Amino acid sequence: MHDIKFIRENPEAFDAGLVRKGQPPVAAEIIALDAKRREALNESQAAQARRNEASKLIGQAMAQKDAERADALKAEVAELKARLTELEEQARASDAALAERLAALPNLPAADVPEGEDETGNVELVRWGDQPQFDFEPKEHADIGPALGMDFETAARISGARFTFMRGGIARLNRALGQFMLDAQVARGYNECATPYLVRDEAVFGVGQLPKFAEDLFQTTDGRWLISTSEVSLTNSVREQILTAAELPIRLTALTPCFRSEAGSAGRDTRGLIRQHQFEKVELVTIAAPDQSEAEHERMCAASEAILQALGLPYRKMLLCAGDMGQASRKTYDLEVWLPGQNAYREIASISNCGDYQARRMNTRYRPEGEKGTEFVHTLNGSALAIGRTLVAIVENYQQADGSVRVPEALVPYMGGVEVLRG
Repeated sequence: MHDIKFIRENPEAFDAGLVRKGQPPVAAEIIALDAKRREALNESQAAQARRNEASKLIGQAMAQKDAERADALKAEVAELKARLTELEEQARASDAALAERLAALPNLPAADVPEGEDETGNVELVRWGDQPQFDFEPKEHADIGPALGMDFETAARISGARFTFMRGGIARLNRALGQFMLDAQVARGYNECATPYLVRDEAVFGVGQLPKFAEDLFQTTDGRWLISTSEVSLTNSVREQILTAAELPIRLTALTPCFRSEAGSAGRDTRGLIRQHQFEKVELVTIAAPDQSEAEHERMCAASEAILQALGLPYRKMLLCAGDMGQASRKTYDLEVWLPGQNAYREIASISNCGDYQARRMNTRYRPEGEKGTEFVHTLNGSALAIGRTLVAIVENYQQADGSVRVPEALVPYMGGVEVLRG
């Protein structure tokens, strides 16, 4: 959500930010809607004031036995009452139209976000690790996984496409990854949470996924939504609150299943674990004061990078251009892991600073120390990491010629000492 005062005072800057994100300029439209809303409110307040004044004058006229004046004032009050009903309805309609229009707009990009319309405009900042060298032709995980217990056919019979059934060692490795990642983030100071997987409309709206991205989500018959990531529940844990400066930053983490309809991905990544309707992820969320958010963004990205480094997985850090960022983000880093089977880097984590965009939608504020007024907090979120894609990266980077897969050293304790997965 956006600050209407900022739009009124900086229409050109607001439109410029939208254009950078691939959106048409709308400041004039927003300002017109706001003017209509304010006009109705002002007229309503004036009518209410006159009604109150006229009501008092009726008593005075009757006390003076001026029946004619009293009747005229009564007629005026009746007219004002009817007019007030009209004006209040106009104000409500104008307010709803403005709120609906603002709710659909994306966040504005930060000043240091590069220009660009899509992923071709993203900027590589860091490349870590050496790509493994093989004395055989490396395979993709979808070709290696079935022999290790990654069963796509059974999942398809049970649930349809974009699901996976795992057995044995690969299922244990999947579980080990989640526990390792969660332990690592708790050690870095993130507070472990267990969150609901079903949430209300206002929670999904709060993080910016409604109304625009409803088709990307799963909704239950009672109207609740399955979380697409625990960002939804973690971020909304502070909705409609006024926090103290001493509480910030609040750093949260959770390991949860995630559910996505993938409505816009028909034909993309149909093989294997890359793009699933159901997967697990360790999520990081930070609630920060505005002057903390940039440092927290770097801290969060480092926390995600540390997982890839501990697992020995080569990756690169990308700064997304304005046109490739998500709806709620003002600045995003993507981490892309190297997949030898695809001979390409693929996204494994997205770490975003949302500024006050989500806080305005959730009405979450804090009171700066020594001040009476409140300000909106900043919210940040990031993957640390998606379990399925990390499993893909391990299978492809640690594959051996005989089809077995070495277990990264950091995960051996979580695997009960197992060092190699074999079919």
